[in-house]
Amino acid sequence: MEGDRIRCLNKLLRALILGLTLLQCVNPSLSLGFKNISSGGVMRCIEREREALLAFKQGLVDHYNLLSSWGREVHKQDCCTWAGVHCSNRTNHVTQLNLGWSSSPKAYSQSLQQKRHPQYITYAFQGKMMSPKLIELHHLKYLDLSWINFNGTRLPDFIGSLSNLRHLDLSFASFGGRFPSQVGNLTHLQYLDLSFNYFANAENLNSWLPHLSSLTYLDLSWNNLSNVPNWLEIVSKLPKLTNLTLYQCGLPSPAIHSTTLFNMNSSKYLTHVDLRFNRLTSSIFVWLSKTNASLVHLDLSSNQIEGGIPQSFSKLCNLQILDLSGNNLSGQLSWLVQILMSTCPDQNSLEILSLSSNHLSGSIPNLTKYSSLKELLLYYNQLSGTIPESIGQMPNLECIDLSMNALEGVVSEIHFSKLSRLRYLALSSNLLALNFHSDWIPPFQLVHICLRSCKMGPYFPKWLRTQNEYAYLDISNAEIVDILPSWFWGMTRNVTYINLSNNQIGEMFANLTVDFVYHPKVQLSSNQIEGPIPPTLARASCLDLSNNKISGSISILCEAYNGLLFLNLSSNNLSGELPECLTHLDNLVMLDLSYNAFSGKIPSTVGSLYQMKTLKLRSNRFVGEFPSSFKNCTSLQVIDVGYNKLSGRVPKWLGVSLQNLVIMMLSSNNFNGSMPSELCRLTNIQNLDVSNNIISGTIPKCLNDLTVLAQKGNSSPILQHLYQRDDFFDGVGYMDDATFVWKGRMHSYRNTLGLVKRIDFSSNRLTGEIPSEITDLVGLVSLNLSRNGLTGELPAKIGKLQSLDALDLSRNQIHGRIPTSLAQIYGLSVLDLSYNNFIGKIPTGTQLQSFDPSDYAGNPQLCGPPLPKMCGDQQETPISSNEEEKDELITWGFYVSMALGFIVGFWGVCGSLIFIRPWRYSYFRFLNTLNDWFYVRVILIKRHFN
Repeated sequence: MEGDRIRCLNKLLRALILGLTLLQCVNPSLSLGFKNISSGGVMRCIEREREALLAFKQGLVDHYNLLSSWGREVHKQDCCTWAGVHCSNRTNHVTQLNLGWSSSPKAYSQSLQQKRHPQYITYAFQGKMMSPKLIELHHLKYLDLSWINFNGTRLPDFIGSLSNLRHLDLSFASFGGRFPSQVGNLTHLQYLDLSFNYFANAENLNSWLPHLSSLTYLDLSWNNLSNVPNWLEIVSKLPKLTNLTLYQCGLPSPAIHSTTLFNMNSSKYLTHVDLRFNRLTSSIFVWLSKTNASLVHLDLSSNQIEGGIPQSFSKLCNLQILDLSGNNLSGQLSWLVQILMSTCPDQNSLEILSLSSNHLSGSIPNLTKYSSLKELLLYYNQLSGTIPESIGQMPNLECIDLSMNALEGVVSEIHFSKLSRLRYLALSSNLLALNFHSDWIPPFQLVHICLRSCKMGPYFPKWLRTQNEYAYLDISNAEIVDILPSWFWGMTRNVTYINLSNNQIGEMFANLTVDFVYHPKVQLSSNQIEGPIPPTLARASCLDLSNNKISGSISILCEAYNGLLFLNLSSNNLSGELPECLTHLDNLVMLDLSYNAFSGKIPSTVGSLYQMKTLKLRSNRFVGEFPSSFKNCTSLQVIDVGYNKLSGRVPKWLGVSLQNLVIMMLSSNNFNGSMPSELCRLTNIQNLDVSNNIISGTIPKCLNDLTVLAQKGNSSPILQHLYQRDDFFDGVGYMDDATFVWKGRMHSYRNTLGLVKRIDFSSNRLTGEIPSEITDLVGLVSLNLSRNGLTGELPAKIGKLQSLDALDLSRNQIHGRIPTSLAQIYGLSVLDLSYNNFIGKIPTGTQLQSFDPSDYAGNPQLCGPPLPKMCGDQQETPISSNEEEKDELITWGFYVSMALGFIVGFWGVCGSLIFIRPWRYSYFRFLNTLNDWFYVRVILIKRHFN
């Protein structure tokens, strides 16, 4: 019996195996789960899905060999074990394909940074094409192709055939073309992220997005939706939506009546709304009032919202993050806080409150009811009064930023008594005094310390010695009059930024040693620091030691970090020749060695600094010619080599190779020869100064080719540069400044530098006429051609230069009359025409008579106010025949013509009335009729008023 049972089971087992074998022959894609003898593992992958995946791989460029596990080799055939692939444990079908960079926590953190700076994206894969065989993955539910660069290609239509998809992430995939309406076929989709692509023609949004009725997560950030005025109606058709992110989409404010907005159906489950960087106004609050009971995260920052917030915000009892920064909110901060608290008196869920960059006023109220608050961001408002001591009773605070307000008073230990979790403290640019006991030990360990312009001196703050973890320190302009304590540099090993500038710190650099882990930005300008530059600081990525008493050479450049971006050593006592070892500083963007005692020739190796945008060597003792190697520095925007002893001709290549120049200052050197016409190619130039040289010849007639100077306005008030370090997004920026003679005095400009459009050719040996083409430079604010040998007449159309604030043509040999158009430059505040050969009467106008007589001195044949010499008829000098503003020549023939005209006109009319009776009668009847008409009109008007 037992043997029969065994034989029966064996037959049954053989039959089962045979059946399964036959079934696999019919459908080879079925996996039986048996061990693969060759590989020693379990084969789960279905063949057609494996081939589809391999075809998809063929469409990718895998720079980092991340898909090395994918292949047809025997030991790679199980696609369910491939990187980024997941199969169902039940059916063995591929259900997930995750090649997105955000699949790792570290990458996700980086992706968040790159969303803030999308111009610096780096990709793991390049997508040549998306294989249509992907539709073989019928059971695919999860598809993440984020951060694969598809180079602007269209999203294939077959994506709409993956009907089982629940999760689709194509963010940062660089797809282009029309908006992918085929996604509307994925009716089971719950998660959709199409952010940071280049989709166009978003008008079709209404034709497909409402079909995704199961959608809970939607992110279309950085796609242009400015041409979708009904975007809010479309989004409101997604009944299950919980997360809505439309960051920087150009969204217009809903052009819908408030009643319609209020009655509009929308998801009752919205918890996360991110609509920052759009053009929304306060009307968005009406729509939010229907959903705000469930909101947890609301970000409306950087929009156009004005006024206050509505009373409906009082229902935000579940809100954890509220960001309304970068708008035009106004009113008292305490009123806004009162609205938030009015319905939820026990409100304690709020963790982040950001109202920065608005117009809020009043004092900071007691916020202790927000016991869960972690971040308080109120910077850049108009808040006044003192910082309440109650802020020190909020133990969960991690970040406080109250910078750039009008807060005043004393900040003491009480303000931080329970803030043990505080990591970020910013109180800059207020009227605050920090008064801590000398032995105070703070309860916190700060990572970010920004106390610029807070009074902390006169002694260096001792409490900083307790802070062992800070990476960012700014205590500039803090009225510190002290030497740096011996422990200070030992606390800076892990810093990325140090700013102690604008104090009176006395420091000897002789024995400074510190081993920076990173390459920090170090700003120690405007102090009393002495001695040579220590090698330690050669590891900085940005170094500003300007306005100190530092001496010696700068051989430190030979040891400097090759990633050095910014070096400012101006206004010190440095001397010697510049070293030749500059070629390794190929990342240097800004070099300022002005106001020192450097000598010798400018080394040609400076020309190897291809990334350089700003070069300032002003007020040194450099000699020789301008190195021709500079023509390689095609990124240069600012050159200032003024006040040296450079010689030779002004190089032609300045205009040919350096066409990005905005400021070029060659003043007070020994440049000679003629002015090269190639300078007219500097179409971006705003500030051109070659004054105080030995330049001869004529002024080039092609100056009207200077495009920026030939345009009114269109300039930023600042000249700002942004650049990046190699270590990802730790970027640096700086604003250029420039020093030059303005209205007879030396001035420095930074915040308004971009508005000062000027040409200064003064104190040279220029001859010939002032070219009429110069009057096309209508953007000029200052023109100085004084102290040359210019002749001819002043261009008649000089009045076209309506933007001129200062005009100096003094000490030349210009003759002829002053053009009347000059009186039409109404903004002119400085004018000097002295010591020329102008003749005749000064044109009458509101401007020219307001200047001092000395501005016209040295022109003996000039007359009229404001000069004491009056113009008589005998003093009038005929206007020259070549002046465009002449009326006509008053000659003897003019008077003869006038007499003949009078005779003919008089006798032609009066003679006819005297000798022809009918005409005479008709004329007097006309006069009588006209008299009667006037009489009746007067009577009627008088009666009307009575």
